[in-house]
Amino acid sequence: MEEAEEIIAGAVPESSAGDRLDKVLPEVFPPYSRSQLQVWLKEGRILLNNSVPHGRLPVRGGEILTLDLPVVEPSSWVPQPVPLSVVFEDDHVVVIDKPAGLVVHPGAGNSTGTLANGILHRYPQTAQLPRAGVVHRLDKDTSGLLVVALTEAARGALIRALEHRDVQREYLSVVNGTPISGGRVDAPIGRHPRDRIKMAVTDQGKPALTDYRILERFHAHTYLALKLHSGRTHQIRVHMAHLGFPLVGDPIYGDRVRFPSGASANVMETLSAFRRQALHATMLGFTHPVTGELLSWVSPPPADFDGLLTVLRRDSGVQK
Repeated sequence: MEEAEEIIAGAVPESSAGDRLDKVLPEVFPPYSRSQLQVWLKEGRILLNNSVPHGRLPVRGGEILTLDLPVVEPSSWVPQPVPLSVVFEDDHVVVIDKPAGLVVHPGAGNSTGTLANGILHRYPQTAQLPRAGVVHRLDKDTSGLLVVALTEAARGALIRALEHRDVQREYLSVVNGTPISGGRVDAPIGRHPRDRIKMAVTDQGKPALTDYRILERFHAHTYLALKLHSGRTHQIRVHMAHLGFPLVGDPIYGDRVRFPSGASANVMETLSAFRRQALHATMLGFTHPVTGELLSWVSPPPADFDGLLTVLRRDSGVQK
């Protein structure tokens, strides 16, 4: 027996008079994100007076819209007992501290053993959510905190919070080179014009904003704290490489292993052996989508990252 589609209705707020319809839709159907609602609008699932309106239509306020919700197909990903480091969970959201090396979603060559496989095993209800409820991802070799939604309402609220830059995300990184000071990178990011597996700073890209500050200086490297104000693919890695300070160990945006002048064998061995980007998602904060409580978590650097810092400190005579 096939599951019946659900039709819901909502009214345009009077306070939105004069605004474009596509901008008002999240207020009419609050469980869903603007991007998702725009897709449904283009598919003809949102009606005004039994016809599909144009997204740029100015609203008067008070109009009644209907949304024909599509059936959510069960996830084709296989639940597996993948170990998960859960730092917070309730009936609505889960915060996970992801280790480096764990792929977030199944894909070509990674159909099993991913974070999403583990989420589906531990939280079976996420099979009914897009991408198993993962709201934002981390690269395979980036460690740290990410959030997973357990309900569609929570997922929509978290996506909107990300779109409005209301989710706090801070990272730690070790970069090659020694920037003079901290600063801000305001540079659009898009697909690299020649290398399709890379992203790049390009005028045709989407806006991207990253703040960074110096935590410690070493002979030829720098320990940074970074804050994301947008969520482009590989954003920190692209922005720091654009400045001329690629992340230590970055296999895509780094150029070569850089050794400090007169580096010891231990330093050279440690840098050569660090085969992932030195990037850790250390802080995550957001307003709970249901309770309204302001929540935040901090994850200390993992052992390999901490070991890299220890060796660089000793080499530079930094006391910690």
